[in-house]
Amino acid sequence: MNIRRVRFDHPDAVKLNDEVQAEYAVRYGDDGDATVLDAAHFDPPRGVYLIAYDELDRPVATGGWRSQDRNEEGNEDGDAELKRMFVIAEMRGRGLARRILAALEEDARMAGRVRMVLETGTKQPEAITLYTSCGYEPCAKFGYYRHYEDSRCFAKRL
Repeated sequence: MNIRRVRFDHPDAVKLNDEVQAEYAVRYGDDGDATVLDAAHFDPPRGVYLIAYDELDRPVATGGWRSQDRNEEGNEDGDAELKRMFVIAEMRGRGLARRILAALEEDARMAGRVRMVLETGTKQPEAITLYTSCGYEPCAKFGYYRHYEDSRCFAKRL
């Protein structure tokens, strides 16, 4: 597996984002994640976006983090917010999400961020299992979906 830094507006990132949005729409019965994201949010040193490519150079997994500081949506100073963690269906169960998550955590730590945070939902039990098995613990709700019953927020000290 080859993990590369790309911009969030890179064609492969757009393709995988469209796939994850379609999956969210099916799981939650809506139009996907409505959180506002901009490619610049993931530009170093205030963030990073990664794509894993397989041996045929196909994009198969993705994830990014963006800097957040204390704001009206409940973030704290020094937060790195995890976004768009996704592995295509045929590549799941191979540890790709763990590899991307570890790379994102290390990158955020090196950028001076002190806490990785994420929001997921109850209809993504495999995501909750991944994050809790990697040391994430429930935290106060934050972000766009903080008032939604199905929202679950997690954090891990970096």
